[in-house]
Amino acid sequence: MRNPHDASPSNVHPDTWAVTAGRPSREPDEPLNVPVLLASTYTAGGDLEYGRYGNPTWTAFEETLGGLEDGRCLAFASGIAAIAATLDLLPHGAKVVAPRHSYTGTIGQLNHAEERGRLRAELVDIGDTASVTAAAADAAMVWIESPTNPALELADIAAISAAARAAGALTVVDNTFATPLLQRPLGLGADIVVHSATKFISGHSDVVMGAIVTGSGSLYDGLKKRRSLNGAIPGPLEVFLALRGLRTLPVRLERAQSSAKELVRRLDDHPALTEVRYPGFGAIVSIVLPSGEAADAFIDRTGLWRHATSLGGVESTLERRRRWAAEAPTIPEGLVRLSVGIENVEDLYRDLDTALSAG
Repeated sequence: MRNPHDASPSNVHPDTWAVTAGRPSREPDEPLNVPVLLASTYTAGGDLEYGRYGNPTWTAFEETLGGLEDGRCLAFASGIAAIAATLDLLPHGAKVVAPRHSYTGTIGQLNHAEERGRLRAELVDIGDTASVTAAAADAAMVWIESPTNPALELADIAAISAAARAAGALTVVDNTFATPLLQRPLGLGADIVVHSATKFISGHSDVVMGAIVTGSGSLYDGLKKRRSLNGAIPGPLEVFLALRGLRTLPVRLERAQSSAKELVRRLDDHPALTEVRYPGFGAIVSIVLPSGEAADAFIDRTGLWRHATSLGGVESTLERRRRWAAEAPTIPEGLVRLSVGIENVEDLYRDLDTALSAG
């Protein structure tokens, strides 16, 4: 019989790994959880030396998320810090292909880099595989979101990754919306996976953190070096909370996804909506009202749903994305992004329907 201490991502299910990985040893009186280690420096002669280079609390989180993504993980201070470190891998003047509908922080990083002559960005329709692969021919990096934020378009990660690799380009996938429980980009040919751990991974709207996972030793070393040099490190308490949230990701996501699918079924022919967007999985839904004014009024009438810009928490939130000047102009003014939480689906639908019907 297999020794239960030998659990690995290859011999247990992902939901089991999320709960059991990164635990202390089974010696008597050892805690079940790795504690928050508050240390800025360590006694010399070991592997850590200084707090900017490592922390045992980080290690527990990185082992767990890395195993779920089938790679090696690095924790970062925020999702945007993880994005910046990844883009910093590229040489001066390199071309990056990215979705025209992306997280505004990603687009902001690319725009800032272009303004300084640091990088060149070409924004594409990520769902048009032929156009993406054509754009990748002279690129150094192809950045993918799938589903995209907030349009919820899907990319053919395997085909795009293969084309990018043939062109000598790196493929990066922002897997924040799907999580490794619904999509594993490294297994589809991607080189790097980026997460805003602020969202579904931590899942309780109390942590700002990011993460990067890669299967490449050289990319891992390069990214770890950038984290240390730039000081983009998370605090031990934040990492502890993110790991605690990750333990319950399987059950939170199962509940939220089930509710999202039911809401989509009910909203699909709602007379107040012009469109309902859902990629078929996950807990993010985008609905489109006739105008920005109608969308704002609808949001003001909701009760259970919280108007907030973040997502992926246990509470359901919603936001009209075009209220941000940085949002892509091709996103409809009346698009409202819903992040479905774990409340009772009947209550969630009743709140939406009441607010929509009152208009």
